[in-house]
Amino acid sequence: MDRIGKAHGAGGCASSNLIDEVFKDRFSNKYLNELSDSAVVPGTGRLSLTTDSYVVRPIFFPGGDIGRLAVCGTVNDLLMSGARPLYLTAGFILEEGLAIDELCRVADSMAGTAKEAGVLIVTGDTKVIEPLDPGEPGLIINTAGIGFLNEDTYISPSRICQGDAVILSGNLGDHHAAILSSRISVKNHILSDNAPLSEMMKGLAESGIEIHAMRDVTRGGLATILNEMASGSGKHIIIEETAVPVSAEVAEFSKLLGLDPLYMGNEGKCVIVLPQEAADQAIDIMRSSRYGENACRIGMVGSGTGCVTVLTSIGGEKTVNPLYGEGLPRIC
Repeated sequence: MDRIGKAHGAGGCASSNLIDEVFKDRFSNKYLNELSDSAVVPGTGRLSLTTDSYVVRPIFFPGGDIGRLAVCGTVNDLLMSGARPLYLTAGFILEEGLAIDELCRVADSMAGTAKEAGVLIVTGDTKVIEPLDPGEPGLIINTAGIGFLNEDTYISPSRICQGDAVILSGNLGDHHAAILSSRISVKNHILSDNAPLSEMMKGLAESGIEIHAMRDVTRGGLATILNEMASGSGKHIIIEETAVPVSAEVAEFSKLLGLDPLYMGNEGKCVIVLPQEAADQAIDIMRSSRYGENACRIGMVGSGTGCVTVLTSIGGEKTVNPLYGEGLPRIC
């Protein structure tokens, strides 16, 4: 059988064969190979735990796919707490009719991305449902991630201080533009930025730089994330419009569709708030790491309370609100 059928979700031989032929060898490690209903893994220190679900269409897009996205999104969520990610779970909701060779491509991508990020996929599950779109059967992936923190690690918006620097790890909007380009058949060279930020965070941790707060910039974009930080800290965050990095091709694409890169989704970017005196060192570390070559300072924490403003290119200042409602075409 070369496509997913109802029998693959029945828990019998077809289900076992699917696990053996698609997942077992690709994700192989001593914990997963036990094939138990749960994985028993070692770990010490404070625990960081996250979960997320991935429903992106199309499942393959320029620069990535749903499998890479699932690993990156979960790993990056753990990294933003200051944790070292170690273990992932993976639940696959497979639509009847999905080509098994496409599922194998997704599994290969997940395995490669997990290796790059330094994590193990230790347990999982499969279910089969009727296709959401009969013309293009796909899959949904749910992941959970576990990481561990040192006892003295505490990263939270509540630690943000007046005078702190605000740093962005790279260009905005690449992922959103790549997905939309694929959906509406616009040809360009834009690739998704989906990437695990493990190397970058490891470099920052080993440097001993004090980080007050950090978040990965995903759905809702930078504007929404900064508003959440401002709300959580009660501080005024100020960014400079001309300092926010956006590639020329993404800027052109965004203008064509009437989109604002500040609200566009990303899957390999983070924003960090830290003491002003540590900003240059942090930027150097980020730029020397994989996926951080365009890291830069985009603003600072001001004296106001609980809001985000942008200093415009013409010398004005405007309030930036979080994304409300749909706002723009959804990508996941």
